[in-house]
Amino acid sequence: MEDKLLKYFPAEIERQTGYIRGFEADIQTVTTHPQIVEGFCGMEILGKHYMEKEDAGEMILAACKEMKATEPIPLGSYRGFQMELSFDSFRHDFDITLKGAVSHRVSLGTDARGNIIRLDNALSSIPEKLEKAHEQLTNLQNQQEATRAELGKPFPQEAELAEKSARLAELDA
Repeated sequence: MEDKLLKYFPAEIERQTGYIRGFEADIQTVTTHPQIVEGFCGMEILGKHYMEKEDAGEMILAACKEMKATEPIPLGSYRGFQMELSFDSFRHDFDITLKGAVSHRVSLGTDARGNIIRLDNALSSIPEKLEKAHEQLTNLQNQQEATRAELGKPFPQEAELAEKSARLAELDA
């Protein structure tokens, strides 16, 4: 229990705090690069800018077909986030990782427009991830306090343990 109090909880609280800072920074990026309500804000793929969803989606699918290695490759940028394309050999599908302060993985499908919608959904779900990170941080802090309180309690059978340990030592001698 002392190990948890001294090592585990501080490390986990620091990790959650880092996630919270990252999600807040990514929300700021999404806010400064909003999606156009009726239209498409554009996407850069392999150095070329695309202003139509269909074209951008088709180029993502073409990049998937051209991908030979399992190592992630830089794909371009979208709404202020760098994109990396990777192949998951275990699931046998392609992923795009949106890299901001935190990485957001998006599994790709076979529909060109659908993949753009998946990317937008991943970006719009960041506030929910931030809320969950806050809840997790609160939970960790509560667990840490409960552990600290538990360690502060006296051992109820302390006298009995000392008496029996002394008797055992006497019998062993």
